[in-house]
Amino acid sequence: MGEEDPKKPEPAGPSTAAKTLEEHDDPVKEDKESVPNGNAQRKFLNPFAQPPQVRDPSVEKSSWDSTDKGAALEQLENEKKLALIKAWEENEKAKADNRAYKRLSAVGSWEKSKKAAVELQLKKFEEKWEKKKAEYEERIKNKVAEINMKAEEKRAIIEAQRGEDFLKVEETAGKFRAAGFIPRKFLSCFG
Repeated sequence: MGEEDPKKPEPAGPSTAAKTLEEHDDPVKEDKESVPNGNAQRKFLNPFAQPPQVRDPSVEKSSWDSTDKGAALEQLENEKKLALIKAWEENEKAKADNRAYKRLSAVGSWEKSKKAAVELQLKKFEEKWEKKKAEYEERIKNKVAEINMKAEEKRAIIEAQRGEDFLKVEETAGKFRAAGFIPRKFLSCFG
């Protein structure tokens, strides 16, 4: 039992979770390894790969002391808080967008209904105006027809009176011719 078993996984505890979280904070982590020719080669870790196996702390002395664990836990708590705050912020922004969309939709429907009401009112007014215009035109036409009728009656009366006056004048002229008498009204200006 004194020998280490490198394949034996350590039970997940707070120190292991903090260490694996720190190792996998960046989705792509670069490690530089030296190669025989002296150049540095970059190695990209897969963020979905299993974390490396950690040895049993009871067998080997851990490099983490209690202050490192506390700092890691504090950092983990801060990251958790920041993640919750960011999620809350996104949620509130989505709510604000939804409220604004609902209000804009309400304003749009209100505008459409008011425009429709005004257009209906205008149409009714135009129909009423057209009806009144038609009635007024009818009254004017009736007045014009009445005036024409009265004018024709007056012309007829005047023509009839003129005809009667011609008959009187011809009758009186016939009497004057028969009697040989000159009318007085004709000579009244002479003397």
